[in-house]
Amino acid sequence: MAKSNHVLSLKLSLTLLSLLIVAATTNGLDTPSSKTWRPWPFKKLNKPVVLMISSDGFRFGYQFKTDTPNIDLLISEGTEAKLGLIPVFPTMTFPNHYAIATGLYPAYHGIIMNKFTDPISGEVFNKGLDPKWWLGEPLWVTATNQGRKALTYFWPGSEVPKDSWTCPKGLCPHFNLSVPFEERVDTILNQFDLPEEDIPDLMMLYFNEPDGAGHSYGPDDPRVTKAVATIDKMIGRIIQGLKKREIFDEVHVILLGDHGMVTNCDLKTIYIEDLADWVKIPADWINAYSPVLAMNPRWGEDVKNPGEKNAELVAKMNEALSSGKVENGEFLKVYLKEKLPKRLHYSESSRIPPIIGMVGEGLVVRQNRTGVHECYGDHGYDNAYFSMRSIFMGHGPRFRKGKKVPSFENVQIYNVVAEILGLRPASNNGSSLFTRNILSPFGETVEVE
Repeated sequence: MAKSNHVLSLKLSLTLLSLLIVAATTNGLDTPSSKTWRPWPFKKLNKPVVLMISSDGFRFGYQFKTDTPNIDLLISEGTEAKLGLIPVFPTMTFPNHYAIATGLYPAYHGIIMNKFTDPISGEVFNKGLDPKWWLGEPLWVTATNQGRKALTYFWPGSEVPKDSWTCPKGLCPHFNLSVPFEERVDTILNQFDLPEEDIPDLMMLYFNEPDGAGHSYGPDDPRVTKAVATIDKMIGRIIQGLKKREIFDEVHVILLGDHGMVTNCDLKTIYIEDLADWVKIPADWINAYSPVLAMNPRWGEDVKNPGEKNAELVAKMNEALSSGKVENGEFLKVYLKEKLPKRLHYSESSRIPPIIGMVGEGLVVRQNRTGVHECYGDHGYDNAYFSMRSIFMGHGPRFRKGKKVPSFENVQIYNVVAEILGLRPASNNGSSLFTRNILSPFGETVEVE
């Protein structure tokens, strides 16, 4: 009797399953007869590969300055941050490239500015390669620690030896500004001619334009437009090289920038000497003037509570700046670092000096009125300024065609690359859930002939 009930139950289950399949087909849902589940639509590559390209100083909007057919192709056939990529603060080259690589804000990865003085040790960082400065775990280390192969081409921080990464010869060229862009691109493309097991899983390529032109001439100069066209040409060279090898649709190509650019040609300057009626600030208290004012007052050993003195100094400076008697004073706001807006994530490091001044967009801070104010472009300002945004676009099997996503901070990119490559991510400031917003699920169904 029990056996008969079991058989009857099984028949009913099979009948119900058949009805569900018919209903699904009737309602236009895909069934196994029309689609097949397979992990990747690879024809030539049997593994995911990521090629991440950085165009330094590529301000969001530059792509509209001139014809950029190759960048347009990545956008139309891939995924784009619709209104640009948000850099971390400060919006400088080294802090942002290393944030992209580690998924960490500068206060956590250690590179708090391009150049800075440690307030405690007095040691100076100036884009050096001593591993003690470079905290966190960049993507090339994550990859090699897990048995993958990585290649970096001039990416800031990649020459620093760390864990399993030794900046190996042939996979980590030492920075040389004179190397033509074409040579950089061809070195990357040649990797795809190697036996498959020797092709790097991760490749990170750096271009130093249009940042150079932007600094020299300002973002609105025709020479910046020319630099943008050059970058687009290099992207075209990459696309054609991948198409020639029949792998363009199999490689995950990510094009991004580290920050934007703004002109300072309106010649607005804030002079520290103008605060003298409220407080005198010696030049040796200031580590950097602009676009971030960084101050480390030297109170002397007789001062028992330097934190209290710093708070008094900040109060006096802000009183002066808001008085209406300091030229352009309204464009500078000074903070104790622990009082900075939380959105900046810029207080949790002993390397950050105790007083930080947020300088208005495009303004310059100087000690006094000596010298001439030159007209050029700059960045490093508050990352809330739209002019500081850069670009992000991704093309490849995991990026949906024609998808637009809201702007996001570049610390999210580390997890995106780790997800594509199937790597266990190191601890970082990004969200593991973010990858769901920007990537197709692994093994997404694809049409099969």
